[in-house]
Amino acid sequence: MSLQIYNTLTRRKEPFETLEPGAVRMYVCGPTVYAPAHVGHAMSTVVFDVIHRYLEYRGYRVTHVMNYTDVEDKIIQRAREQGETPEALATRHRLEYERHMQDLNVLVPTIRPQASLEMPAILGMIEALMEKGYAYAVEGDVYFRVGRDPDYGRLSGRKPEDMRAGARLKVDERKEDPADFALWKAAKEGEPSWPSAWGAGRPGWHVECSAMNLRYLGEQIDLHGGGNDLIFPHHENEIAQTESVTGRPFARYWVHNGMLQLGGEKMSKSIGNLVTIEAFLARHEAEAFRFLVLNSGYRSPLTFTDDVVEQAERGLERLRGGLKPGADSGTGEPGLVEQAAIARQAFEAAMDDDFNTPGALSHLFELVRSIHQAQDRGASAEALEPAQRILRELAGVLGLRLEAKRFDDRRAGALLDLLVEVRRELRQVQQWALADQIRDRLAEQGILLEDGKDGTRWVIT
Repeated sequence: MSLQIYNTLTRRKEPFETLEPGAVRMYVCGPTVYAPAHVGHAMSTVVFDVIHRYLEYRGYRVTHVMNYTDVEDKIIQRAREQGETPEALATRHRLEYERHMQDLNVLVPTIRPQASLEMPAILGMIEALMEKGYAYAVEGDVYFRVGRDPDYGRLSGRKPEDMRAGARLKVDERKEDPADFALWKAAKEGEPSWPSAWGAGRPGWHVECSAMNLRYLGEQIDLHGGGNDLIFPHHENEIAQTESVTGRPFARYWVHNGMLQLGGEKMSKSIGNLVTIEAFLARHEAEAFRFLVLNSGYRSPLTFTDDVVEQAERGLERLRGGLKPGADSGTGEPGLVEQAAIARQAFEAAMDDDFNTPGALSHLFELVRSIHQAQDRGASAEALEPAQRILRELAGVLGLRLEAKRFDDRRAGALLDLLVEVRRELRQVQQWALADQIRDRLAEQGILLEDGKDGTRWVIT
């Protein structure tokens, strides 16, 4: 079966066919860097990282563009509240985000443009829209004429007349139509601005992505991605702007991930009900978060709870168990190679079905079960190696390293202190054998317990 992808634009699964054979042009909307990124942002980034990885596994050459929105109202407001420049605020959060993506084993996108550095491309797109009659200027602002685009609303299913009927009471009377949206905003005192033919100002959010897309990927792309909260108005407006300039279909496939929810509602910085990536990584390993995302269909909402995280941690350990070494000398397992090949085929079939990562994981667990059965029969390390190699490879397609869980120094120290305390209490009640067992088992791991008049201290040799 060929790769099938659910296309938000057509509302059905379609065979994946690229504009250029063997190559994928892929654009994903990145974060607005005005506050610490939360796990909802991480979910979306992991989803499209897996898509990137699987396309490469399938032999495609992927050009993956992910932008940073670093010119935006929220950035200006937050910078003002915190007493720093918008540039400094955005840079700080962008670098923090990149560090967390490295923690989560996310591939670095091919190109990571920043809106603030793309003004020539942005101004060029607005000028082209003005020349074609799709935009108009009013007192230094520039708006897109929604009524000029007969196809406007086909991505979201919203009609301009419905939008007009539902417009808020406070409407900018300078607009020709309440549904029109801003391409350029006139400068206000104390805000960052750039010169333009309509006066100093800054771009609207939607035109930033269209301009960067056009610059780095061309007039048509294969896949455009982002969270489903971006379908309207952001992606709808991107289509309108880009196709009005080029006169050609924009993206062949629109792919949207579901929202990560906390307590039954969407996690959002504006609402304040969020768990930052920083807070998650302080309590859990990064690989557990990736597993959590993989264990849910990417288009479905994912409820974030402690129980869900614990389930992900247990599942991750089950996968890691498949990499335990076999005996130095043991039995052969000719059937295990065939079972590993079957697991690969089933894994690919699941991923070809709209990146069905829960299904793909289930086939990895089947492979782990086969490995465990071989281990129980006394299989040698040599007999296990082909199946374990495939397990590592396929897990790697999902971005899982399956490295043994490691404690950081702080957690390891706390655990050792606890063992010392338990041993002290055992000695107080004269449970000498158990106390000695703790000492001896730690010594086997290179950790010596030294008893002195001031108590017991541990030393790593």
